[in-house]
Amino acid sequence: MKKLILGMLVLSFTSMQAWSQNMLVLHPEKAETTINKNIYGHFSEHLGTCIYGGIYVGEDSDIPNVDGYRLDVVDALKELKVPVLRWPGGCFADTYHWKDGIGSKEDRPSIVNVHWGGVTEDNSFGTHEFLNLCELIGTDAYLSINVGSGTVREATEWVEYVTSNNKSPMTELRKKNGRKEPWDVKFWGIGNETWGCGGDMRPEYYADIYRHYAGYVRGEGFQKVAVGPSSGDYNWTEKVMAGLRGKYHLVQGLSLHHYTLPTGNWGDKGSSTDFGEEMWFKTLKNTMVIEELIEKHLEIMDKYDPRGNVSLVVDEWGTWYDPLPGSNPGFLQQQNTVRDAVLAGINLNIFNNHAGRISMANIAQIVNVLQAMILTDGPEMVKTPTYHVFKMYNVHQDATLIPGDLLTEDYEYEGEKIPALTSSASIKDGVTNITLSNANPDKTISLECYVGDEKYKSVTGQIVTSEKITDRNDFGENEKVKIENFDVEKPKDGNMLVEIPAHSVVLIQLQ
Repeated sequence: MKKLILGMLVLSFTSMQAWSQNMLVLHPEKAETTINKNIYGHFSEHLGTCIYGGIYVGEDSDIPNVDGYRLDVVDALKELKVPVLRWPGGCFADTYHWKDGIGSKEDRPSIVNVHWGGVTEDNSFGTHEFLNLCELIGTDAYLSINVGSGTVREATEWVEYVTSNNKSPMTELRKKNGRKEPWDVKFWGIGNETWGCGGDMRPEYYADIYRHYAGYVRGEGFQKVAVGPSSGDYNWTEKVMAGLRGKYHLVQGLSLHHYTLPTGNWGDKGSSTDFGEEMWFKTLKNTMVIEELIEKHLEIMDKYDPRGNVSLVVDEWGTWYDPLPGSNPGFLQQQNTVRDAVLAGINLNIFNNHAGRISMANIAQIVNVLQAMILTDGPEMVKTPTYHVFKMYNVHQDATLIPGDLLTEDYEYEGEKIPALTSSASIKDGVTNITLSNANPDKTISLECYVGDEKYKSVTGQIVTSEKITDRNDFGENEKVKIENFDVEKPKDGNMLVEIPAHSVVLIQLQ
């Protein structure tokens, strides 16, 4: 296969005097698959300070807010162009009873967050607050239904309360609580991690449970997502798809959860800030596994669903390190460095290139938790390196994927190796977008690109990187890691040479 690809690449570069080991050949004539904007989705769980303190501070807070939502966070999320936001979990979803979070806030019962830190929450952020936030920042909502400790009736009443315009007890209750018109909720997840914190179920049992719930969770214009596997649990995919065979009118998506641990060990995951090249390499190596996971799970899905009625939804992904020293270990608070920026670029390139079967992905999580976009500390807020990569990549949202053949050198460390480069490309509104990541922490890589016969009038570039791989953005400091301009020469006869700096993520736009 490698020889075949190499031959194709050499033929494509016949106008060059010599070929290098790093080549990208784009095929704009084959561009037909849309990159669903929801691949750039996000996840917000009642975990640590993601919701309380991160997104929501209440109307009486001294922190500038609108209806209790932090203004700085709202503005940052609007700028990010968040397409879809998942809530209320995560593990929290299967202990959450939605009726506890509606009505007068002083009358709402409290809840103990048994999964994340054992803290008591007052339920002041509930269905209205979340869905109004989605409208405020211009994003679609993705709600996770409580299957682990809930009931079918509870689920159907939530759907009715949120989406129905019929005269019924639930719509009347919604109107009584101040919302006349229903919300447009397009995505409903039936359960979360039912193989673990969502009920410790067997896949055969969950498939039956899913069919039961999905048969009653009814509505027009929304998609239902079944709980899929954790990482490489191919048996779960096999059994669930077999159990849903012939019932694909009830399911539009199957989820996949995969977190990147530097060590691969849940007991000692590694530091988010204190690391050298060994942990850098292991982290990127472990994140690239997701491409193999995607392809193997899709192979199983296609066996049972050859028409592709059920898409893959990667609704939890990202880095998971040890909690920051001094923080509540149940809050999953970590920092975010250049390593996370490069890792985000790698994953997003992989998702883009599988856009024919991936309809959504949701990075965990949007504020203050795991690989967050935003960190807050009291009145202060910072945008993380991952935020800037997502902002740079949002040009791919609903663009048309341009297939490409990438030949890349390896990045080697102590006898192991991974591809040094990843790439993806798209076209939208006459602009060709090429995104590239360089996993090598020390080496600038020269990449020869063939971009087609189009006569481009302009070429611009952007880059996210910094001097050191451990650089991050922190409170009270100037941003070290952000989007900056990147110089690129115009293509000549369809060929373009790009010098990709070490540990960087790059966007090139041709028009």
